[in-house]
This record gives sequence, C-alpha cells and structure tokens, in this order.
Amino acid sequence: MTPASLSSLVSLHLRPTTDMSFRRGVVRQSKFRHVFAQAWKAEHCIDDVRVSRVTWDSPLCAVNPKFIAVIIEAGGGGAFLVVPLSKSGRIDQSCPTVCGHAAPVLDIQWSPHDDNIIASASEDCTVKVWQIPDSGLASPMTEAIVTLEGHSKRVGILAWHPSALNILLTAGCDNLICVWNVCTGELVYQLPDAHPDLIYSVSWNKDGSAVCTVCKDKALRVIDPRRGTVLKVKEKVHDGTRPMRAVFLSDGKILTTGFSRMSERQLALWDTKDLSEPMAVQEMDTSNGVLLPFYDPDTNMVYLCGKGDCTIRYFEVTDESPYVHFLSLYSSKEPQRGAGFLCKRGLDVNKCEIARFHGKNIPYYLMLLHRFYKLHERKVEPISMTVPRKSDLFQGDLYPDTAGLEPALLADEWIAGQDAPPLLVSLSGGYSAPPSKHRDTLRGKPKLVSQDSGTGTSTPTSAAKEADEEAPQPRAPTRETDGNVERPKREDDLLNELLAEMKALRAVVLAQSQRIELLERQLARIEDGDV
Repeated sequence: MTPASLSSLVSLHLRPTTDMSFRRGVVRQSKFRHVFAQAWKAEHCIDDVRVSRVTWDSPLCAVNPKFIAVIIEAGGGGAFLVVPLSKSGRIDQSCPTVCGHAAPVLDIQWSPHDDNIIASASEDCTVKVWQIPDSGLASPMTEAIVTLEGHSKRVGILAWHPSALNILLTAGCDNLICVWNVCTGELVYQLPDAHPDLIYSVSWNKDGSAVCTVCKDKALRVIDPRRGTVLKVKEKVHDGTRPMRAVFLSDGKILTTGFSRMSERQLALWDTKDLSEPMAVQEMDTSNGVLLPFYDPDTNMVYLCGKGDCTIRYFEVTDESPYVHFLSLYSSKEPQRGAGFLCKRGLDVNKCEIARFHGKNIPYYLMLLHRFYKLHERKVEPISMTVPRKSDLFQGDLYPDTAGLEPALLADEWIAGQDAPPLLVSLSGGYSAPPSKHRDTLRGKPKLVSQDSGTGTSTPTSAAKEADEEAPQPRAPTRETDGNVERPKREDDLLNELLAEMKALRAVVLAQSQRIELLERQLARIEDGDV
C-alpha cells in the first residue's frame, strides 16, 4: 500500500462527521459535516446551582435570548431559578427564585412570542404563568399572573403553540391533554379519551394544526386538538418499555427516540402519510438514559441529549436515503442532568472566532450555529456548536430566516379554525426584537374562568363572555390640532362598534360549530348502537 493511499484511508477512518456511507468510501456532502462542539471556559459557567433531583424526564432548563431558567431543589414546595443570559460565576444562595408552587416543578417553557413570559408545570396539579421583569428578579416571585387548574394529577408537559399567541398545551399524569387560552385563563379544549396511559411527550407541528404524542402504551398518535380526534396511530413505535420521545419536523415527518426490545437506544424517522414502517431506524447504545431530542427547524438538525450521559449526539435529517445522517458527538467527563437549547434569535450571528487547523496557516472563522446549556449537578455549562468557514461574512446558508417574536395568529383566530406557520425574520445584520402590539396581552392579570376537569372536550359557553370582555372601550374625545390630524370621536365609536360586533359574531360561530360537532358525535354513537 502506497503512503498516499494509507493517508487517505486514515483520514476517512478518523473523520467523525460523516454518516455511515464512509464504509463504502463515499463522503456525503453537507455543510454541517464539520460542526463541532466547544465548551466554554470555567469563568463563563454558572456555579452553585442546585439542579433539581426530580425523577421526571424533562430537560429541567429553558433558555431564550434574555434569560436562562433552571428547575432547582427547594424545600417545602417547587421553585426555579431565572437569571439573565449574560450571567456567569457563582449564584448566591439568597438569589431570588420563582417559588409559587406547592410541590416540585416538573417542566418550564418560555413563551415563543414574549421573552418575559414563562410557564411552569408542577406536581401540585397546576400550571402557572409568570412575567419576569426585564432586569430579572429582585425578590422571590410567589404570585403568578395566571394559574391554570384543570388536571387532577401532577402536570409534567408544557408546549406553547408555535404561531398562535397565548395558546398553551399541557399534559399530566391523569392521561389528559388540555389546551388553554392563557390570556383569559380559559380551558378551550380538553382531550380526556385520547390516551389510555401515561403521556411521555407532546409536540406541535409547524403550523399548529396538529400534535404528535407518544404514550406508555408504545403508540405514536397524531391528534387534531381542536376537533379532539386522533388522526393517525402507530402501535409499538419502539418495542422497549422505557420512555419515548417524539418531535414534529418542519416537513411534517416525525422523529422518535426510544428503546428496542434488547434495551438498545433507538432513533426513528416516520412519514405521517404512511406510518406502517419507519423511514429510518438507527440503534446507538444500551444506556438507560432517556434521549431528549432538540430540533432546529432552520437547519433540520437534531441533537440528542441523554439524561445521565456524557455525550451529545447530533444528526442531520434530509430527503436523501438513509434520511437521518449522523454528524458527530460531543463528549465530556461529567454526565448531564438536563439541557437547554437557545433559539437562533439569541445568537450573535456576526461574531466569530479565528482558528487554524492541522498546523496550517490558512485561517478559519468559527461561525456559531447553536448553543446548549448543559446542566451538571451544581453547575450550568454553555456549549457552542460551531462551523468553520473561510470567510467572516454573514453565512446565509447557516442562518436562514427563523421564527420571530411576532405571532402569526391571535388565540381567537386559532380557536376559530385558522392555521398559519410562524412569521420568519432575517438574521442578517443581527436580530433585534421590534416593539409588538401584542406584547402587553398578559401584563394585566386576567379574570380566570372556573374550570371543571370532568367537562367535555371544550368550554364554548364562555366564548361570548370573552368577546364582551375583550371588546375595545370607547376612547376619549379627540380633536384636530396643528400638524396632527387625529381620528374624530364619531369615527372611533363606529370602529369600536364594528370590532365588538365582529368579536360577538366570531364567538357565536365558534360556539355553534362546537355544538354541531358534539351533536354529530352523539348521532354517530346512536347509529353505532352505543346508546
């Protein structure tokens, strides 16, 4: 064997960023083949964070461009820590926390449309929504702006609607899925019969028209939450008995993680048009930790973090066989208790580092692609995922347009049946959030609607009341001034009357459509002989 052929063979063997096609001597071309992870220095970590020891399989962390939130140990109740994203160093034991739950917190999620709003789910059977001041917490926060009570057992799953403002989905150990209008505190849909056992995970699709779930019965379900119907079911997605996870991809496919019959951890890709067989299955190892998927719809990359693992694996999903391509993995000495994933809006896409590889003098610019926050037992460690490029200019292929803060729909519009994908913003030149006309929808504490967890699939009776409460109030008389032409009072009153009438009509239509749907289900049961 010649030295040249030996060198090429070694280079193929040592290259960790290719998929399994290297066995055939062919390297798949991808702009993410050279993504590699780099942990931040110790001085940039957050220390003395008492990460929660709760046995619930959640990430225990949520990150947005302003804050990082971590569920922590707390005596006599549940609490989570919220600090600015730029925070580093030691956290003092007297640091204020969000501590309004009466039992341990199981999950936390930031609103995708307001970086100051966060929801928390707890073993006390409630979900609370909190407003964090721009400057962070100055004192312990015990009173939420909204408390949602509709579950009879502990609540462990939260999922904000990706494009509709203030729509929140919750799932609990009562095998119940609830959909809330957080602005009013109203339970708008309830799915009591969709799952016979414990729900492991819930994920919205791109436009928020459906959700996918995995359950302890090993089945994958695609559900329309507004109609309360199960659209698709696949039995035994993974044969193992350990918990599974599922996430909707941007093209409508579903990626699941679970265990084989021999307790090997698996990753599978499913086409919702045909769930009879998976498009791809990859087996990894025999560890016991549940694989938590973190999906980036902009790059179609998936990161898998196993609780108790020392590694983070990352994959790229494409339309080419074998569809799921292993890129590489990040490995460290200490296991992770959980992880947080920062969305693209929080990255400085114009900042890069200069590096040199293989002893060559050619400079490469390390472009920041994603950022993780790895939870240790008493520390939060940032990890950057970077891509080397030969230019320090803005890389449009790495930073396509991403979801912004502005919602595509209002809550009433989604409840009325409308669907829309998230509104995208450009990252070129850096992203700064514009002022939003919807940003103050939760600033005042809403009047909560009393809920009964034993009711049907929705609560349409309060729709007309909600429309009356939300109708705009008449404005103060206006006049014309020098250089400023203001709308006359008569025109304002007419506009307010039209808006109020539109809201009332929308509420009536919504209530009647839900009544018709209920009667149709009753008629179907009569025809089937169930009644």
